[in-house]
Parts: sequence; C-alpha cells; structure tokens
Amino acid sequence: MLFLKRLKEAALAVLPITILVLILNFSIKPMDSLNTVSFVIGAILLIVGMGLYSLGVDTAIQPMGEHIGDKVSGSKKIWFIILCIFIIGFIVTIAEPDLTVLATQVSIDSWTLILVISFGVGLFMIIAVLRMILKISLNIVLIILYVILFIMTIFVDKQLIPLAFDSGGVTTGPITVPFIMTLGVGLGATLGGGKSQENSFGVVGICSIGPIIAVVALCLINRTESSATVTELTAFSSFGDVLLAYLKALPKYLKEVGIALAPICGFFFLLQFLLIKLPKKRLLSICIGIIYTYIGLTLFLTGVNVGFMPTGTYIGSSVADFNKYLIIPIGMVVGACIVLAEPAIHVLTKQVENVTGGTISKKSLLIVLIISMAIAIGLAMTRVVTGISILYILVPGYAIALILTFFVPKIFTGIAFDSGGVASGPMTATFLLPFAMGACQEIGGNILSDAFGTVALVALTPLVTLQILGLVFKIKSSKLHKAQLQREFAELLTHEGEIIELDTEV
Repeated sequence: MLFLKRLKEAALAVLPITILVLILNFSIKPMDSLNTVSFVIGAILLIVGMGLYSLGVDTAIQPMGEHIGDKVSGSKKIWFIILCIFIIGFIVTIAEPDLTVLATQVSIDSWTLILVISFGVGLFMIIAVLRMILKISLNIVLIILYVILFIMTIFVDKQLIPLAFDSGGVTTGPITVPFIMTLGVGLGATLGGGKSQENSFGVVGICSIGPIIAVVALCLINRTESSATVTELTAFSSFGDVLLAYLKALPKYLKEVGIALAPICGFFFLLQFLLIKLPKKRLLSICIGIIYTYIGLTLFLTGVNVGFMPTGTYIGSSVADFNKYLIIPIGMVVGACIVLAEPAIHVLTKQVENVTGGTISKKSLLIVLIISMAIAIGLAMTRVVTGISILYILVPGYAIALILTFFVPKIFTGIAFDSGGVASGPMTATFLLPFAMGACQEIGGNILSDAFGTVALVALTPLVTLQILGLVFKIKSSKLHKAQLQREFAELLTHEGEIIELDTEV
C-alpha cells in the first residue's frame, strides 16, 4: 500500500530529530514528564501527517500545478499569463502555515505582514515568468534583484533586517513549494524553448526575494518599533491536559490549512471548468489527494506547533544555560537532522531527480542539503552567542553565491536558489527558530536582531553548497569528456597505416 510506504519514509525522516531531542532533554535539563509526552505525541502526528501529506502532494498538488502551468503558459495572451501568475502567487502565500507562524512571533500586525509578503510573492512570480518569456539568464535577474535589496537595507532599522530575510524563507513552505515548483516545471517546458530543463528551476528562488523586498519596504514606510514573542512550555497538570491542548489546537489548524488550500483548489476548479477539462476519473483522484493533503498537513502543523515549538525554546534555553558555546555544535547536529523532517525537501529532491533524469540523484542532493543546514545553524548560533550583525554573513554569502552563477551549469543555479527557500520550511520556523530564541533569551541577547535570521541563513547556505556541487559536477563531466576523446583518438591511431579498399564496381 502506497500510504504505508509514505508512512515508513516519514518515520525515517522524523525519528532522527525526535531521538536527538529526547537525548538532549534527558542529558542536560529534563522537561517535566507531561511536556515530554506532549513532544512525543507531536512527533507521532508529524509522522502520520507527513505520510498523508506526501501522498496528497503526489496525487493532487503536483498534478494541479502541472495542469495549470500547461494551460496558462499555453495562452498566447501575455496579460492573461501575468494575471494568472500573480493570482497564483498571492493566493498560495496568503495563508501559508509557515508565514502565519512567523507573523505571530513578532509585534507587527499579522495580517499586514501576511498581505505585504503575499503581494511580494505574486509580484516576483511575474518577474520569474517574464524572465522565461524574454529569455533572460537567471543569474542576471538574481544579481539585479539582490543588488536592489541590499541597497534598500542600508536605510532600514538594522534589527528588522533578520525578520525581513526570514520572511523570504517561510513563504516557501509545504503548500507553496510543490505547487510553485511543479508550475515552474510546466512553464519552463512551454516557455523555455531549448532551455526548458534550466528554466524548470529558479521560480521559487526568485519568489523568495519578493517577500524580503516587500518587508524591507514595509519597514521603510512603517517605522514603529517591533518586538518578538517567545513560546514557553505549557504548565500541564495531567495527561488529560496534554490531550486537551492538541484537541483545542486541531480546529485552529483545520481552519488554517483549509484557508490555505481553498484558494488554490478554487482557482484550479475554475480553470478546470473553463480550460483544463480533465476526465471525471482523473478529477476524482485529485479530489481524494486534496483530502489527503488537508488531513496530513493539519496533523503535521498541530504536532509541530503544540509539541515541537515550545520544546525547541526549552532545549535552546537549557543548552545555553549549561554552556552558551555548546549551542553551536548541538545546533549544527539538530539542524542536520531537521532537514530529513522538512516535507518540502523530499518534494524538491524527487522533482530534481525526475527533471534531470537521475543525473542529480536524490541521495546526493539530500547529503548536500544536510551539510548546508548544519553550516547554517552553526552560523545562526554563532550570531546568538556573539551578537554579530547578520549582514556580515549575508552580504559575503550572497556575493559568493552570485559569483558562482557564472561558473556552474545553469540548471544548478536554479536548483540551488530553489533549495534555499525549500530548506527553510515549517520545521525550521517552529523548532530551529524557537531553539535560537530560547538560547538568545537565556544569554540575554536581542531576540529580534540576534535570534531572527535563523531561517534566512538556512535559505542562504544551499545557494553556495549546491553550486559548489554543480562546479564539481562540471569539472568531472569535463574530465570524462576529455578522457572519452582521448580513447577515441587512441583507437583511431591503432588503425593508422591500414589500407582501406574502396569498392569501385558500379
């Protein structure tokens, strides 16, 4: 049964971080037994939720993205393509669960922040599509956009810059990634011409810049002071209280996921009625897949928010209390394990393997992303300990990433910049960010300027590491090609001096 296979994959993904957290908990400063039980329940919900979510993505979200991409990009009317793309970008972001998590942790009005970020994604999806239509190189577009962004940051309150960059990471979550990535593959195939494989990636990467610029612009207009909210452990008095906490949270996330999926599904069914016209059997399969996605993502987010978020804060605080420098290596190990539990990561690795025909394997991509996450969290925890400005990491980091775009195969640039957004999913927003916030609070640092930015660093490091993988791939391919030519030349030399008889008979 396919669900059991997905459940097994989810268990293998979630168990490493669950076991690691329990080891840290019992070895440093144990939580009370009821909060520990709450965390374990959360882990179980993560496994079941991720299994159902993966099944739903395969049977509904990706096919919807493919069909919409085919029909929209097939239109000869540019205005229609642009309008549809903006609507898609806006509606898939406006209720992205990761974005809601981030918005509730700062004092800026949640809906203002969500609407501004969603507008940024919609606008930059247009830029991503126009790039394909106009056949502009991805690295040129990225350089222009990042130069504009960093110029804007000069005029913004420095403690709000980490929040702005975090917003770029959280918008590419479990709903937006499979939908936008599949849409990008469809658009790339239709609009990309001879470079369809290269154009299949990069849409998520460009879309990740939109929210950052939008939030920076908001901060320039609205100069009110902001603060952060830290999630603490719940004071449970009995096992019944633990179950009640989950039961109370369940309707909230049923509503949030419903709001997130409704606009996407509504837009798909509108196009189905007007343009796509799938057969009833195929449409029924997609409807069942939507139900899988809805239930799976609800269970996943309930487990993450009720069980993992407060635990992340507590573990970060406990480690920092024991030894503040210890949060750096421990954070790196936690980050490496978290990659496996990010649902959108598995969507990306599978998509890359399919599009590249197995040239870039799922396993090699996953290993690079694990290394990237470890480095990112190491840098994030170093910031928590030292309080150094995030710009000291972001500016050289993005400069290196953009310089590499001139030397690696173009497909690796697209994959790298997509991976940056994908790696910073719900597990990062609800465990690693609270981990950093808990440690920062214990040390006595500025949470908004020192702990925020964790998501941004998770989004940055794959841009460099995956392009380095691309560079290695290019060098190896060049050597193999050279060796092949040498073998062919040597074979020709073995025939030197042979008399070739020509048949002159007519």
